[in-house]
Amino acid sequence: MPRFFSNKRLILLLVGVIVLVALISFSLKDRQNATLPEQIVKDVVGFGQSLFSKPAHYITGTLDKIDGILNTYEENKHLKARLKEYAATQAELADVRADNKTLREIVDKKDSLRDYEPIQATVISRNPDQWEEKIVIDKGSVAGVKLNRAVITASGLIGKVVLVTPFKSTVELLSTENSNFRVAAVIPGDEAIFGLIEGYDQARGELIMKRIDSNFHIKEGQKVESSGLGGIFPKGLLIGEVTEVSTDDFGLTKLAYIRPAADFSMLDHVMVANRSSGVTSGTDGEVDEEEEGEDGS
Repeated sequence: MPRFFSNKRLILLLVGVIVLVALISFSLKDRQNATLPEQIVKDVVGFGQSLFSKPAHYITGTLDKIDGILNTYEENKHLKARLKEYAATQAELADVRADNKTLREIVDKKDSLRDYEPIQATVISRNPDQWEEKIVIDKGSVAGVKLNRAVITASGLIGKVVLVTPFKSTVELLSTENSNFRVAAVIPGDEAIFGLIEGYDQARGELIMKRIDSNFHIKEGQKVESSGLGGIFPKGLLIGEVTEVSTDDFGLTKLAYIRPAADFSMLDHVMVANRSSGVTSGTDGEVDEEEEGEDGS
């Protein structure tokens, strides 16, 4: 025992451990007020942190600003290049429009297959019959709606008017299984590929484009538009894009599956495209032979 107490280092170590444990247990207590030593330590440490953190934050912020300036410079260069391309495209478009106008004046043709007068309408009901999918809109003959006019949304073509009353109209959708519903379509490109939208595959949720010449090569992802040749639908209305190409049952022509551009299940606001050329209509829904040739009725 006397030898134990004579070892000062061991005694100091034990005392230090005891004090450390006491301080730890004291600091772990649920206290609302810090002791004077704790306040001094916290203040000193906090002052030291603020002393070093402020310059560090300043340097970091400066570096971020420099990086932002460099990124802005690069983005500005990119946007200027795109702006030049846009200006060139606008100039080219203006030239094309001028040439088009000149050519129309030469041939004395004022109308275009793309021309139509849009009539805004709202869908008020939908036919529950899935075989002939139809919707009813709140515009009729009083608003200028006529029979067999194309109906579109902002996304693309959805169908045509099949019944008109003074204040309402019925629209048959492209997703109908009515075999008499046909749309003259085209796949634009260096060489236009023509065909007919005939039928809708319910399992795939896709339209079927038939009667395509087997000599043409069609790629997946190509856009499909209305051709304007049938007399009902204006030219250039987006229908969808090609997802798969196959051959018909006899192997003489090709068919393509088309993913519709418009969502037939979510229809609120639509437009009736009253075509201004290529269609002559009689009274109360009588249409010429050109129209009847497209819809197959």
